[in-house]
Amino acid sequence: MTAEINKGPALGQRHVQAFLLFLSIVCNYMAKFNAGVAVVAMTDSENTNPDFPEYDWNEMERSYILSSFFWGYIMTQFLGGWLCRRYGARITMFISTIGSALLILLPPVCVSWGGWEAYCVIRVCQGLFQGLLFPCIHAHLANWCPVNERNRLGALANTGIDCGTLMAMFVSGQLAASSMGWPGIFYISSVFGIVWCVIWLIFGANTPRECKFISEAELNYIETSINSNRKVEEVKAKSQIPVPWRAIWTSVPFWALMIVRCCQSWGYSTLQTEMPAYMNGVLLMDMKSNAIYSALPYLTSWVMAFVYLIVCDILLTRKIMTLTGIRKTVNTLALWIPAFALIGIGFLDSNQKTLAIVLMCADVGINAGSTIGSTINTIDLSPNHAGILMGIVNTASNVIPILTPLLVGIIVKDNHDRVQWQIVFIISAVVFFVGNLIYIIFGQMTNQPWDAADFLDTTQATKLQEEGQQAKAIEASQNPSTTSDNNIEKTETS
Repeated sequence: MTAEINKGPALGQRHVQAFLLFLSIVCNYMAKFNAGVAVVAMTDSENTNPDFPEYDWNEMERSYILSSFFWGYIMTQFLGGWLCRRYGARITMFISTIGSALLILLPPVCVSWGGWEAYCVIRVCQGLFQGLLFPCIHAHLANWCPVNERNRLGALANTGIDCGTLMAMFVSGQLAASSMGWPGIFYISSVFGIVWCVIWLIFGANTPRECKFISEAELNYIETSINSNRKVEEVKAKSQIPVPWRAIWTSVPFWALMIVRCCQSWGYSTLQTEMPAYMNGVLLMDMKSNAIYSALPYLTSWVMAFVYLIVCDILLTRKIMTLTGIRKTVNTLALWIPAFALIGIGFLDSNQKTLAIVLMCADVGINAGSTIGSTINTIDLSPNHAGILMGIVNTASNVIPILTPLLVGIIVKDNHDRVQWQIVFIISAVVFFVGNLIYIIFGQMTNQPWDAADFLDTTQATKLQEEGQQAKAIEASQNPSTTSDNNIEKTETS
């Protein structure tokens, strides 16, 4: 009979840390994606609050604004991974969020004299700060999640993506139409971020051992689980473990993960940034209803994230499916079904608003499974280098949201032209399909050999040994008489 493991309180500090990560994503995603609604409100005051300035920005200028965040975002992903290894997630995430929260106060002041260019500069700077975030989140999860709870806590934290996008769409639309007008979008987002920073400084901790509030039982449970598959000499600070860059860049499972995350980013970013414009231009919805219906798919996504989480947790704990089976199955559902839904959306017009909303809800809701399907695969491949892996993957995948608004700006010359939007959605569907196919074939959900703390030492020792053997073989081939004498000597000795 197996002794029951003492996991500490039912609601422990590992759950608190996961919840804080959830809130950090919510705050930062509100600041990141409220531009989709803000830009529509700032260029169409008739459908919002006419008491505030309106700007005459064309579709290409709006596309520059939407993509500019990612110009900065991709520049600091590696830096985020390095800072997290050097100083820990606590201070790095604080800097990331407080910087973004303060910058989002600037558009109402700066856009009036600097135009759309000033807004772009502000969003580039926001992106620089927020680029530090996700490498820290994945490294923090690797430090805090017991192995058998990694799927659950990782997915719970990442549901902040859906909740943050929901808040960005819904709250921003309501604020734009309220007495606060579109400037209220920026002020409320900033307040949320600042409040989170205060809470994080009180309760956040880099590791369970550094946490002031954790029980001894929970500390032992987390450390025992995380370290159970490692040799004693491997259990040391992650900052002391050298990064096996060559092994990472030549790893097929890592490339499969990076490709599928880029393809996921393509389809998802198209919907996130362009949905308000599509609903306003093709479906002819005003700002208030636009905000409600733009947010509805992300409410569906948030709910579906918990459905996926519960179902996958049952399948895994009862050993009905392996982790590999769960990840690949869920990711297939999350990308292939939305691929067909995207194509369907492009063939609907303003007379089919209800069906369009249903398809968009299905599209974004079912796509929520990609969190469990592939997002937290970084921790499967390498808990020791999860932050670094996330920095690389997030850099690559967030080049895509720079391109998609610009591509829309090139293809969609008339915001009311349904045929032009069809092209945008069909391209996204094809990218979804191909990316997941690569992940099915080449993706893996097991610790890679290069995750070991002594991997580079072992590799170097093996290389030196092989070089020594090769040198001896060359010497022997060049001096056959010496080899013959040695053989005779051995025979006589025998």
